[in-house]
Amino acid sequence: MAIDLTGGIDPSREFVFDRRPADPEMRDSVSMWVYDDDASVGLTRIGVEAVSANWDHHGIQVNLAYPDGRAYRLRTDAPSHPATGPDGLATVLGAGPLAFRCVEPFRTWTMTFDGQAVATTSADLAAGRIDGPLVDVRFDVETTTAAPPWEPGTLIAEAGHALATHELGLMGGDRYEQLCHCTGSVNVAGDPELAFTGTALRIRRQGVRRLIEFRGHFWPSGLFPSGRAFGAITYPPRSDGLPSFNEGYVYDGDGELVPAIIAEAAWLNRIQPLGEDVSFTFRTPRGEVRIEGETVLSTHDVHHTDPGFSQDQLRIEHASFPALQQAGVRWRWDGEETIGMLERSSPKSELGLA
Repeated sequence: MAIDLTGGIDPSREFVFDRRPADPEMRDSVSMWVYDDDASVGLTRIGVEAVSANWDHHGIQVNLAYPDGRAYRLRTDAPSHPATGPDGLATVLGAGPLAFRCVEPFRTWTMTFDGQAVATTSADLAAGRIDGPLVDVRFDVETTTAAPPWEPGTLIAEAGHALATHELGLMGGDRYEQLCHCTGSVNVAGDPELAFTGTALRIRRQGVRRLIEFRGHFWPSGLFPSGRAFGAITYPPRSDGLPSFNEGYVYDGDGELVPAIIAEAAWLNRIQPLGEDVSFTFRTPRGEVRIEGETVLSTHDVHHTDPGFSQDQLRIEHASFPALQQAGVRWRWDGEETIGMLERSSPKSELGLA
């Protein structure tokens, strides 16, 4: 069966804003999570956040992690790149050393970085320490789409209603994500270049994001060698009794995404660098699906003290923003394995953190 790699989404939504939006809160964002097939390296979220109020300088985030606990990290604002790509279309979102480019909508994207990042470790980041020496880092990635995109709120009516009425600001407006195969290379601090093949998750988001009510989340995703895949996002229960957003999918390798909800999430209950069991359960129309997982690559943002426009605005809006983990996980589904992503967060008060 042929795969509709657009999922019915207008290909023009792949393009970025070609000028500063009129609404000062409007954002444009591209991010990727990239993993070598054997977990020898992971890019546990690389992203550009372009906010209209600070349009000449976009925020960039870099997380690079190794299974031995080495990690490299960057949070900064940098001069924004022109949006126009070599094809004359608004296909580039970049700032300073980092750039994303849409080569072909819903087919191919590239990501490049050539700059410096802070040398640290998964253990230091888990302990809330973010300082370290700056070292040269370079990576190049090309992704090729492998599954239909998932647009949260479109698969399950109750989830769509939650977004439409009381949780859209947490999601950040119009958003979709898509699993991909990828090839790439990484060079750190003059070490020999590491070329790899693997999988990636690509996220496109445009809209206004308001995080004052953000109370944590659980967001896993994975693409297996057979073509099977899964993805989901859920938020913890609300204090007002309204339903929390909870939606995901499983995918058989062709056809359409099968709606799913997370029946049993692996919430962030402690800050652990590596080796944590993060298994969870889906409930689908075809019955329950158990996904087993263990963290093999990991970075954390515990205290959110980095400089930058978006970080400053976050501290103003939500002074006690939850502690965050961005990880690579060895996922297992009925005996098949892959390396995929996991992002989750919980209020620091629930983790015993100041």
